[in-house]
Amino acid sequence: MQTITPFLWFDDQAEQAMNFYLSIFKNAKVLGVNHYGDAGPGPKGSVMTASFELDGQAFVALNGGPLFSFNQAISFVVNCQTQEEVDYYWEKLSEGGQEGQCAWLTDKFGVTWQIVPTILGSLLSDPDPAKAGRVMQTMLNMRKIDIAVLQAAADEVAEFIGDSK
Repeated sequence: MQTITPFLWFDDQAEQAMNFYLSIFKNAKVLGVNHYGDAGPGPKGSVMTASFELDGQAFVALNGGPLFSFNQAISFVVNCQTQEEVDYYWEKLSEGGQEGQCAWLTDKFGVTWQIVPTILGSLLSDPDPAKAGRVMQTMLNMRKIDIAVLQAAADEVAEFIGDSK
């Protein structure tokens, strides 16, 4: 059993957010939905919490009212093996939201995600500092990460030579 579960505070869109995420992640399921009763504080019968799982990670979404909102201090990283995965998650999660720099985006509910190819870590930690530097410089100019462009920068393909020296 997972001992730490992200708990997401929404104004009144917990169930909509859950359903949005369930539609994107292929390995996803509803764990439960609880409703407010007579004691409130939400309207009786409205969704209080929606529990769900995305790729084995449990989440709880709360309809807690407008008291708090999300910011980029917390984000969820989606590790992607291929460019196809990067493209898929970037397109789906940014729909109605806002694209940021360096693999970051904010979805239409205000939740921040990082769509990161797994190769990025190894390219940035390459023992050759010039190679890692070229990758970092290239990544800093991207929104959605393009693996082929990062690999070209790492390999010092001719078009990057002038940019990296």
